[in-house]
Amino acid sequence: MVAIGALMPGIARAETPGNGGPNMPAVVTFGLFIIVTLGVTAWAARRTRTTSDFYTAGGGISGRQNGLAIAGDYMSAASFLGISAQIYADGYDGLIYSTGFLVGWPIILFLLAERLRNLGRYTFVDAVAFRFAQTPVRISSAFSSLTVVLFYLIAQMVGAGQLIQLLFGIPYPYAVGIIGLAITAYVLFGGMIATTWVQIIKAVMLLGCATFMSLAVLYRVGFSLDTLFEQAVAAKQAIALAAGASADAAAASARGILAPGGFIKDPLSAISLGMALMFGTAGLPHILMRFFTVRDARTARASVLWATGWIGYFYVLTFIIGFGAIVFVGSNPSYLDALSGGLRGGSNMAAVHLADAVGGEVFMGFVSAVAFATILAVVAGLTLSGASTIAHDLYASVIRKGNVDQATELRLSRVTVLVLALIAVGLGIAFEKQNVAFMVSLAFAVAASGNFPALLLSILWKDCTTRGVAWGSAIGTLTALALTILSPVIWVGQLGAAHPIFPLASPTLVSMPLAFFTIWLISTLDRSARAQVDRAGYTAQRIRSETGIGAAGASDH
Repeated sequence: MVAIGALMPGIARAETPGNGGPNMPAVVTFGLFIIVTLGVTAWAARRTRTTSDFYTAGGGISGRQNGLAIAGDYMSAASFLGISAQIYADGYDGLIYSTGFLVGWPIILFLLAERLRNLGRYTFVDAVAFRFAQTPVRISSAFSSLTVVLFYLIAQMVGAGQLIQLLFGIPYPYAVGIIGLAITAYVLFGGMIATTWVQIIKAVMLLGCATFMSLAVLYRVGFSLDTLFEQAVAAKQAIALAAGASADAAAASARGILAPGGFIKDPLSAISLGMALMFGTAGLPHILMRFFTVRDARTARASVLWATGWIGYFYVLTFIIGFGAIVFVGSNPSYLDALSGGLRGGSNMAAVHLADAVGGEVFMGFVSAVAFATILAVVAGLTLSGASTIAHDLYASVIRKGNVDQATELRLSRVTVLVLALIAVGLGIAFEKQNVAFMVSLAFAVAASGNFPALLLSILWKDCTTRGVAWGSAIGTLTALALTILSPVIWVGQLGAAHPIFPLASPTLVSMPLAFFTIWLISTLDRSARAQVDRAGYTAQRIRSETGIGAAGASDH
């Protein structure tokens, strides 16, 4: 996932072209966002009194609101800047990210959303462990979930810290500290209610920003996609000729942006990456947690429909933005580095430079601030997800065996938020100079390999057992971690080896099937007394998952 992970160093440079100082419109927009969202947090704090309020907003979020919040949680800065930058660089091939991210949602809609809401209470692990022995299943699932949260969090903190550093001109450690204070305020005091509204506000800003950019691009080409593509090919050809390519080579290179195969040439790599994007979506703990914020399964299903619509619309816009950047940014010397010939500020700045090209400095500042708001909303969701995993799945359910009062669990949840914020700040500072490209990729691979198989089979397969789920989730997670280390991204790119031990950049093609196979094999061979209990509990689980009888309602949710 080159564009997604490589995003972080690129978004840091939010300065105006030709001016290395802070972009004041970005600073003002950022300040307004902070003021408004802190006001929302103060409002939410008065309504956050129980663990249900803290984890799931009391189940009182509507389907439309939750769908927009899911979209806000999912449409990260990597999606906005990274995908548009990938399309800017490789054209049509960049759509693998848009397509992969989007097609994961029908899986959630038809297989998981309704069942997940009926079986769970606060986290997706509640659904996984519904009929199984709690301790082994919750420990293995919590391990994979925290791994996803940790790597996702590091990448987001590094990018946000670098962005704030340049917006305000303050040292990087203080910039990361500001992020830590902001997410602590949102989650510690406002819980899921504040996090939801921060994500809704961010989603509206991002969708509005992307819509304006796309309309501005289309206006300049007479609202003709054919004209846009023709001008993009001409711009790419001119760039190639300026770089010294022959006429035939330049023409072939330019036409390549309208065909597949320029970015991912190996079919196995394309399949592995596609699997990570599609099935990883259905295993992201901070996304799955949002299905417990609504009152019932029908509203959860409506949430997915709304989210899919907004997300699909957004990814169509990134396609227009990417090709628009080829036309209006790639051929403009003021946006190019004089020495390298690449984009000023890095390849992921294509959308930001396009904002300047179509809307001027003020709009570019707004886009820069939206990029930060995007990261902040995602970090808030990740922090809350991590806190719920530790306080609810591990402490309340494993250590205390469910014998814990709401006040104690809520207090521990808030302490956990503080600890996670401190860890996030520490890791953000520690990884300041590191290439974090592999971390978002690894998060999706672990979600696809550790969380998704356990969740799917525990809900749909009657012969699934405690041992199968616990071992399958753990092996899927560990395999994804090990193969990522041995892949070209780390083994060659980070450790400097001449050749990778594992040839694919994404491990999902191996690690996810291995997790499914492990769950199947161990469950099939399991003849223990616990396995008999697990299998006998499937009928009751299926009735509840399909009908909602016995599911937590909004009043006590």
